[in-house]
Amino acid sequence: MKMIRRSNERGHANHGWLDTYHTFSFADYYDPKWMGYRSLRVINDDLVLPGMGFGTHPHRDMEIISYVLSGAIEHKDSMGNGRVIHAGEFQYMAAGTGVQHSEFNPSATEPLRLLQIWIQPDTKGVKPRYAEKNFAAAPTGKFNLVASKSGRDGSIAIHQDADLSFAKLDAEQKLNYTLAPERHAWLHVAAGEVDVNGTLLNGGDAIGISNESVLNISAAKASQVLLFDLN
Repeated sequence: MKMIRRSNERGHANHGWLDTYHTFSFADYYDPKWMGYRSLRVINDDLVLPGMGFGTHPHRDMEIISYVLSGAIEHKDSMGNGRVIHAGEFQYMAAGTGVQHSEFNPSATEPLRLLQIWIQPDTKGVKPRYAEKNFAAAPTGKFNLVASKSGRDGSIAIHQDADLSFAKLDAEQKLNYTLAPERHAWLHVAAGEVDVNGTLLNGGDAIGISNESVLNISAAKASQVLLFDLN
């Protein structure tokens, strides 16, 4: 079974300093058909103007992952973390019992583009925590495990039975992913153009797949994909 989400069908809001597309219902965008996929609740594709950003605000009981596609983001939080995250890096926060943070574009000239991802936790009230992974120099043509329930293979441990993997592909490069029985995949094309099991997807498009054992992915041009393997 396939569920296709086209980029131009997503929710959209332009706040001037922030131009954002919502794969699933978020803020003022509400569509009962698109409330998430399994434990995956939010994928926002954000473009932030130079010197602008999200002021200090709270979260709780959510697994929050950000991936910087271009530019950089300056992060500060109530756990005492303060970092600038650059293109190719993933940032993780377990909001748990409650955390406050701010996210700004520190550049005076370059816009920031990032994907903001929320995954619903399997346990509420956990102690907040923070982590990062850098895949800026990752080789093309392979999946890199970013996050998992157990933190296996050096990935970030999260509070959900979900694997997040990331891959860069050169033009004409192919990649396969085996999906275990009773597992579900959501593949988001962060950039480029790929074919997934016979469906052509462009940047911003996504596909949910169930009841198929293998994802066959081929890139028509240089691409980046995020793959969520969900229970």
